[in-house]
Amino acid sequence: MSEVRLTVEQRTEFGKGAARRARRAGKIPAVLYGHGADPRHLSLPAVEFARVIRDNGQNAVLTLDVAGAEKKAEKATELALTKTITVHPLKNYIEHVDLLVVHRGEKVTVDVPLVLTGDPAPGGLVNQDLDALQVEVDALNIPEQFEVSISGAEIGTQILASQVQLTAGATLATDPEHLVVSIYEAPSEAAMEAEVDTEGAGVVEDKPETEGGENASAE
Repeated sequence: MSEVRLTVEQRTEFGKGAARRARRAGKIPAVLYGHGADPRHLSLPAVEFARVIRDNGQNAVLTLDVAGAEKKAEKATELALTKTITVHPLKNYIEHVDLLVVHRGEKVTVDVPLVLTGDPAPGGLVNQDLDALQVEVDALNIPEQFEVSISGAEIGTQILASQVQLTAGATLATDPEHLVVSIYEAPSEAAMEAEVDTEGAGVVEDKPETEGGENASAE
């Protein structure tokens, strides 16, 4: 995973009103914390940050150039990982970001996406139980994804977390026995038709109401 440089600003205003003003100005309120240092309140450029996450994923290592930090005797450059992104539930914009300070040579625990490649043997259907593996890895060498080949996999095949090929230097943190993907037999056309037929079984239609009440016996 390559490093991405991002110019950010120190944030001096707080509260909901300040957050709304920041977002109107194209900024995202953020907090940078970790390694025992006091939290630093920052503003991220909204468009640039969204592009970084879209192109590189949430595990992208950010080199933060903190504008004005030199004047406040604070570090002007920080390495960070995106810990949490809070998105508005209705309007789908980023409301807030939590960033975690990392150091070169440090190991971090992150979720790395799992990508299936290939197709199973004829008649097989794929059930993917895990979308990502949690691993411990060098902060500057986080893999973008792990590939799991199911090419030609027979019905009944099961692949566990421990069987996924990790990149060099990565250590599995997910339960090794956790099921990642399984191949099962596709149902026959006759079985699917039988299931559809039984869905309507036992349905009793309501009796039509009369003008004087719910039914004739209620009059």
